[in-house]
Amino acid sequence: MARINLRAWREEKAAQRQKQFMINVLSSAFLALAAVLLIGFYFDFQTDRQRVRNNYLNSEIAQLDVQLAEIKELNVKRTRLTDRLKAIQDLQSSRPLIVRNFDELVRVQPDGVLYSSLLRKGDTITLDGLAQKSADVSSLMRQIYGSDWFGEPSLTKVANVDSMKQFNLAVPVLKPALTEGN
Repeated sequence: MARINLRAWREEKAAQRQKQFMINVLSSAFLALAAVLLIGFYFDFQTDRQRVRNNYLNSEIAQLDVQLAEIKELNVKRTRLTDRLKAIQDLQSSRPLIVRNFDELVRVQPDGVLYSSLLRKGDTITLDGLAQKSADVSSLMRQIYGSDWFGEPSLTKVANVDSMKQFNLAVPVLKPALTEGN
């Protein structure tokens, strides 16, 4: 039998396997490094993208905050304007009431009664006057109470002065609904 030396072939084959193993290890390491780098780049890209989105949202939120502040300021202005408008409307609606109150005071004044002073504070008129008799003061109080424009009068003082009766009345002012006939 012929002797064939397979040692060189085996060593060559082992060297080739060793070389192939090193190539496989190096290519696996390169692929792992490439995969790690690609994943890192992907996460950095996603992080930057999300940062851009967050910055956009923050700028939009800032614009909306400015708009909300403007809306609050406009609401405050609107409230002030409606309050002013209401005050003006109240003044406009009460302007004829003062004239009507004076007119009504003259209408309910019986003969023998003289008004010496008139003071209005809020919704109360204070009348000071003179009357010939106590019955004239009573008649004045009944007629004031019978008027749609006044509430129940309150007599605070009656005194005799030079054969006349000096009186002081507090009369609440009412605001009846205005109709065309009034």
